[in-house]
Amino acid sequence: MNEKPIIICLTPVRNEAWILNRFLKAAGLWADHIIIADQKSTDESREIAQKHSKVILIDNPSGTYNEAERQKLLIDEARKIKGPRLLITLDADEIFTPDILTSAEWQTVLESSPGTIFKFQWANICPDLQNMWIVKSLPWGYMDDGYEHTGPIMHSDRVPLPPDHNVVLLNQIKVIHFQYTHWERMQSKHRWYQCYEKINFPEKSAINIFRTYHHMYAIPESQLIPVPLEWIKEYDRLGIDIISVCHEKKIWWDEQVLQLIEQYGGDFFKKINIWDVNWANKAKLWGKTNTDIYKDPRNRIDKYIHSWLMKTQKNHEKRVNHFIEKAIRFVFRY
Repeated sequence: MNEKPIIICLTPVRNEAWILNRFLKAAGLWADHIIIADQKSTDESREIAQKHSKVILIDNPSGTYNEAERQKLLIDEARKIKGPRLLITLDADEIFTPDILTSAEWQTVLESSPGTIFKFQWANICPDLQNMWIVKSLPWGYMDDGYEHTGPIMHSDRVPLPPDHNVVLLNQIKVIHFQYTHWERMQSKHRWYQCYEKINFPEKSAINIFRTYHHMYAIPESQLIPVPLEWIKEYDRLGIDIISVCHEKKIWWDEQVLQLIEQYGGDFFKKINIWDVNWANKAKLWGKTNTDIYKDPRNRIDKYIHSWLMKTQKNHEKRVNHFIEKAIRFVFRY
């Protein structure tokens, strides 16, 4: 490519005020434009976004959760910008490692041909902010050639994935993921995900849903490595604090689950593991008066199964646990 591409960061947002300012400061170091698609945030997300000069704030008016739809909205907006485009897709709780500013890998990205897909390793920061685990490379960058983006409503790829196109694997530049630093918020979000799966994918077993959204409890200590101090020091030098966590008093995902319990009834969700918190107490926090409808509907067997699933999460792939899972599915329709 003879012309340097315009670097565009694409980020969906809904109630991300807890971390959005950090994200925008970090993305502003390398992006020419940051497109934020806000989906009816009720916190200060919009106000925070509007304070950053590189932000293009658009509305995602959808009343439903649909990853493919929101990603297409972002990509379509980016394609209004004329010229060669490098699309980088990060969530608000993700930033690049600071070596993006100096790494030769980044120059390789900038010089790649249209249609090239870029895969980044995911560095998940633990709640102690001192350790992390690395996830396999994921396709979050794309040298745009206009190829159409498609995907499922959940766990959709963030960039177009045309067949037989060049893929660049980045090893030095990583994506730092802060979701797990706010453990309570992460748990709340995953409870909502479990409800969403139960509603939209009724063919999925409750055990499969459990295993998917409790994966963080199965990370072996052997996979944990220290967070490099140079990441923290370099961002600190740039005036960006990446080790503080803003803990919210009220987590909006909790309200979303309360609304689903109101709509579908507690019995509908009794086989999925969202009952590790007292929803009646959370209902009071959100100003709801009739708290009886939020009581735990599980019987002793349901509670025992959930307890067993949690205890076996770290070694659920063992043959004996597979055998017990099959028995639970057959006898108790899990």
